[in-house]
Amino acid sequence: MSAAPAGASAQSAPERRKTRVLVVDEAGIMRDGLCALLQSDDALEVVAATASRREAVQNLTTAQPDVIIIDFAADLKAGPETIVHLRGRWADVRILVLTVRRDETFIEAALRAGADGYVLKTDSRAELFNAVHRIASGKSYISPSALDRMVTAYAKTSDRLPGRTRGSGALTSREQEVITLIAKGYRTREMAELMSLSHKTVEKHRTNLMRKLGLRSAAAVAAYAITHGFA
Repeated sequence: MSAAPAGASAQSAPERRKTRVLVVDEAGIMRDGLCALLQSDDALEVVAATASRREAVQNLTTAQPDVIIIDFAADLKAGPETIVHLRGRWADVRILVLTVRRDETFIEAALRAGADGYVLKTDSRAELFNAVHRIASGKSYISPSALDRMVTAYAKTSDRLPGRTRGSGALTSREQEVITLIAKGYRTREMAELMSLSHKTVEKHRTNLMRKLGLRSAAAVAAYAITHGFA
């Protein structure tokens, strides 16, 4: 009996799909360096790199990124507007802010605009990779150094206490339970099972608490939960 050709019976392992990343940073040298860094992770693929929101939008359809990494501009208004605009054009994309801006007003503005994560350029390479992979998997992420700034800021503000909101009424016990589970990374389906509620009811609680708190993303909810003692 003749031997089978080498490799004839071997089954090739299916290639794991890489996370597609679009980089938006107006500084050319920084942008190129970031792209090179991301490419060093075998699970990531940089599909486009642009210097502006306009160029990023033009690349959305052809590049079809899973994650957009965007530098937060010095202008407190322009950064959030860019996030809102990008998400409006590509609803399922995950957005990670990577910036030197560590003041809490910028962090909060990014999260309110709909960013899924916030990492500082002073954070480590491992921190960046961790953030990209976590938000690509559907979770939210704020680097410890950025979160520490938010915690410090909230701790100094006397009117931001657990259960209190921005004038829309206190959170109900169910809403407080939901915000705690969001901070721990639970998804709506998992929360529904834990709370013995329907998916629709949990979604309603989630929508109500985010409206009351003026938050637009799970990352913002998680930050609020941690800084207010819910997590």
